Amino acid sequence: MKKEETVKLISAEGFEFVISKEAAMVSQTIRNMLTSPGGFAESQRGEVRFPEISTVILEKICQYFYWSLQFVNGKETEFHIEPELTLDLMMAANYLHT
Repeated sequence: MKKEETVKLISAEGFEFVISKEAAMVSQTIRNMLTSPGGFAESQRGEVRFPEISTVILEKICQYFYWSLQFVNGKETEFHIEPELTLDLMMAANYLHT
């Protein structure tokens, strides 16, 4: 995958997830940050920092982005969420508009 086809998502602890731009665009918030012409530094650097989202939660979000792309393409599967992550995931999903 070429660098311009990926985006780096950085957790509160500084862990970096490099995912496809297509997967990241599942999030309306990330899409706006990456496509706003000259509006966000994220669109120029190709990275988005999430100082309020932990590594564990951001990893699960990245998994969801890829799962969502498969679901859109007609592959119906369950997306498993560990009960102890539910509240933090709901708060992050609300922010990310996923």
